[in-house]
Amino acid sequence: MMLRYALQTIRDRKAGFLGAFVALLCAAALVTACGTLLETGLRGKIGTERYAATPVLVSADQNVHETTVKEKKGKTKTKHKAKPVAERAWLPAGTLDTVRAVPGVERAVPELTFQAVPLVKTPGEPKPSYGHAWTSAALTPFTLVEGRAPQGGGEVVVDRALAARAGLKAGSQLTVQATGEPKTYQVSGIAQGAHGDLARQSALFFGDAEAQRLAARDGRIGAIGILPAPGVNAAELAGRVEQALRGTGAQVATGDERGPVEFLDAAGARVKLVSMGGAMGGTSLLVAILVVVGTFSLSVQQRYRELALLRAIAATPRQLRQLIGREALLVGLAAGIAGAFAGLPLAAWLYGRFVDSGVVPASLERTAGIFPMFAAVAASLLGAWAAARITGRRIARIRPAEALAEAAVETARPRRLRTAFGLLLLAGGAVLVVVLGSLRTEPASTPVTFLAVVVLAGAVSLLGPLLVRGATALLAGPLKLTGAGGHLAGANLRGNATRMASAVTPLALLVGMTCTVLFITPTLGDAARTQAREGIRADWVMAAQGPGVTPAAAETIRRTPGVAAATEIVHTSVRVGLTKYAAQGVTPAGLTRTWDPEVTGGSLAGFGEGDAAVSELAADQLGLKPGSPLELTLGDGTPVTLKVAAVYARGLGFGDLTLPHGLVAAHVDNPLASTVLVATEPGAGAGRERLAAAVKAYPGVALLSAADADAARAERQDAGAEINLLAMGLVLAFTAIAVVNTLAMSTAERVREFAMLRLAGAKRRQVLRMLRAEAVSVLLIGAVLGSGIALAVLTAFSVGMTGVAAPAVLPVAYAVVVGVAGLLALAATSLPGRVALRVRPVDVATAKA
Repeated sequence: MMLRYALQTIRDRKAGFLGAFVALLCAAALVTACGTLLETGLRGKIGTERYAATPVLVSADQNVHETTVKEKKGKTKTKHKAKPVAERAWLPAGTLDTVRAVPGVERAVPELTFQAVPLVKTPGEPKPSYGHAWTSAALTPFTLVEGRAPQGGGEVVVDRALAARAGLKAGSQLTVQATGEPKTYQVSGIAQGAHGDLARQSALFFGDAEAQRLAARDGRIGAIGILPAPGVNAAELAGRVEQALRGTGAQVATGDERGPVEFLDAAGARVKLVSMGGAMGGTSLLVAILVVVGTFSLSVQQRYRELALLRAIAATPRQLRQLIGREALLVGLAAGIAGAFAGLPLAAWLYGRFVDSGVVPASLERTAGIFPMFAAVAASLLGAWAAARITGRRIARIRPAEALAEAAVETARPRRLRTAFGLLLLAGGAVLVVVLGSLRTEPASTPVTFLAVVVLAGAVSLLGPLLVRGATALLAGPLKLTGAGGHLAGANLRGNATRMASAVTPLALLVGMTCTVLFITPTLGDAARTQAREGIRADWVMAAQGPGVTPAAAETIRRTPGVAAATEIVHTSVRVGLTKYAAQGVTPAGLTRTWDPEVTGGSLAGFGEGDAAVSELAADQLGLKPGSPLELTLGDGTPVTLKVAAVYARGLGFGDLTLPHGLVAAHVDNPLASTVLVATEPGAGAGRERLAAAVKAYPGVALLSAADADAARAERQDAGAEINLLAMGLVLAFTAIAVVNTLAMSTAERVREFAMLRLAGAKRRQVLRMLRAEAVSVLLIGAVLGSGIALAVLTAFSVGMTGVAAPAVLPVAYAVVVGVAGLLALAATSLPGRVALRVRPVDVATAKA
């Protein structure tokens, strides 16, 4: 029976349930989109291209492993953990002989993969370009369609797609930038893959000896492709190879496992996407719960008269709870299904944006499974049912006479339980802010930052009636100055604080969350830029505009008259244990002339091979001091032990670890310097013209002043802020929709109130003026509360990450945020208000309630 009544109620009150439906639909779409990204990170396929004809592939272990053994209550617990390294790991040359000796192996082909960038203009977006030995062309396989195989060290074969884009043919000259100096080769042939052109990369094939020279890995091998003998099962052969290589750390891959070996960036993007999808999904779920509960609270509150009448005609509390619960389940089911399907194109759009911005490589294919959709429907049903039960609990429990009285006039004081929970959330938010102020790493602080915003917004939601009444007391004077409309607005704010609080909460959440997303990156980036700006003593910076600055270019600038020192810098990341640290490699000669990281312990004098300098943060985390041994794993998985020579304060600007350039360059995929710091002798005449002339012969190198280099860092910072905004954009859009939805619901249900005002003598423009005054008041309250939340959270983030309470607030961006929120609030109030005022007051007054 209750189900029939619920269906009838929904049919008769479509407008009343529309707001709840929209909120749940958006929430389900958001959960589906974030869940799809999370599933892509967990199960997304990384298809192989170059190893298409290679059923078994051997590669080096791309992870650092750690085993811990704990004794607890007489039991031994062993845990194994692994984390990926940043660069390609390489196999010892002897691994090839071991593999060739395995029965069933017809051919074992050594594979070399290294950067090889053709210095030629091509139309469209550039693709990653890699060099290989011609013998490994059989792994795809590539076959010649023009010309011949490379012979000697001066020839190269290019794939057909690259030849078409660059206008190359057999006999053409092509300059290639690999891991050393650029070199011009003659194109000896054009090759085509058996399965068509490569979609995600370009391939250049060199003679075997030249490929070994360019790879610069002392005879080590990137991978080994295994071609089974006729009649040999690939899976069985893989098992034999794995057994033969047991204990060497080499990994054996077959099927879809080959893709991550070929595309290391895609394998790393999986981890990033899981982290990003999880963070977005968790934040969006919390925001959705907050918004949905608020929307249902307003929906049930608008039906208090109807529900009170049901209590008055002998409906039991249980029946009322069943009615509200079934209504919620019906609305939740419809909204959940619609939102789940709407979330699929939303996920595709978001994935495409991540690919375009370079966050996720195209080689990681998006997964569109049914699990996120089921999760979205389940979350919609559970959220709707829980929200309806929570918001309808009071009207279902009180006596009929009290229900009628409460339906006519809002209670003057919020319920004690609501206030108690609000204070509890406020205390929880304060604890999160304090904890945030003690976190010093970005991976740890970022999720706490957004959790604190949502928790504090939840406190605003529960304490909203008290906050609205307090704010109304402050706004009473200014509202009276605006005339009758302002006076009526003030009375409504005081008398309907709970309803107004439902509109304040999404506004506070919108302003707070948007400001946090917009200003968290500048807060950290500005501090890092300040440290870098203050720590670079160099007058000029050679910046790579392509693959990097070559050693010859750096040496040329060193020998230029008037140059005191030139420091080459190459970047990577290393692991100490399993903890990841950003690191840079620097050439030691003249280091203190170009670089000042603000040394607080030890000295950089005599810094050289075998030494390391660490930031104060890394020193505190690892318990290091000058003279301490530092055991770490380099980017390609090579373990080394260094001695700490110095501890410095400017870790944000220069990374947590500084190592010798030669050590880092020998263990990264791209050993070319990203920047070269150039210090000149005062009065020596080494100006821009002389320095620019010195490096003119080297392509892809720009000479920047210190100010220009700082501006370039600011541009990279802005790009990072755009990615953060993109990642949280769906949550912000959902919150903006919630603002419009809540205000429109609140205004559309006041038709009878507007009619009574008109019959009492108020003019149409006076009612509209009242609505505008209410909207401005609600906006002001929401903006102040949201700004306060963002300021508290960003200040704590700044204290933890930079050591000073200096959040970066961009005035123009803040004004735009508040302005957009204001436009949304005014539009969502004025438009429904004008529609409601079109009905004649007498018709409304004489209609059935």
